[in-house]
Amino acid sequence: MMFKKYLKIWWIMSRNSFVMVMTQRVSFFTFLLGKIIRFSFFFIFLFFILQGAKTLAGYGANEIIFFFLTFNFIDIVSQFLFREVYRFQPMVVSGDFDFVMAKPISPLFRVLMGGADVVDLITIPPLLVALVYFGSLLHPSVIESVLYVALVLNGLLIATAFHIIILSLAIISTEIDHMVIIYRDITSLGRFPVDIYKQPLQAFLTYIIPIGVMVTVPAKIMMGVVGLWGVVSAFIVGIVSIFVALKFWNFALTKYTSASS
Repeated sequence: MMFKKYLKIWWIMSRNSFVMVMTQRVSFFTFLLGKIIRFSFFFIFLFFILQGAKTLAGYGANEIIFFFLTFNFIDIVSQFLFREVYRFQPMVVSGDFDFVMAKPISPLFRVLMGGADVVDLITIPPLLVALVYFGSLLHPSVIESVLYVALVLNGLLIATAFHIIILSLAIISTEIDHMVIIYRDITSLGRFPVDIYKQPLQAFLTYIIPIGVMVTVPAKIMMGVVGLWGVVSAFIVGIVSIFVALKFWNFALTKYTSASS
């Protein structure tokens, strides 16, 4: 019952967000074109690198492309769901967050999923098609395919934790723009398998900021190079990440000073 209630609220907020975006059609199509061009140029860049090197950290062309597509899928889906995070700072600074806190719904739900992004929604279907195509070239087993889907969902759980932490820091410091940029810069390292990075950066991206668990492990499972312990560890990291993020959010709320106080 509670799930249906929040799903309905999310649908209403997302529909309103879509309507607002479509009233600015020039900006909408410009932003969409920019995303397509950015994705295309990086794909071309990746193609020419692999044409010269043939392999990267021992992975072939199809495998590297699959890593890249997995990263983009998790990244774009998280942007689609959590676009409201990027608009949170003015809400805190202006005191509008007071009204959110007074509503009979979870304030975290409101500021985390308060409006999906129609631009990212458009780019998800072709990305899914590319994932299925290049994934099939890796010839995974049924179990590996199922685990891949589960690990991608786990990756989205970790991405959710990152966004909750960003929201929490925004409450404490009233800054969010720089934190979002830092988050995006760090996660962009996941475009390639973390194996290509030297220590201690590889360990940092695996155990401290689990970009490797979020992106690399799901792609690796399709190549049959992740054991049982690696899969179990990935799910443990996902659960711990969201647990820590929620605890930090609750702590941040105790530090929030409302506009009326």
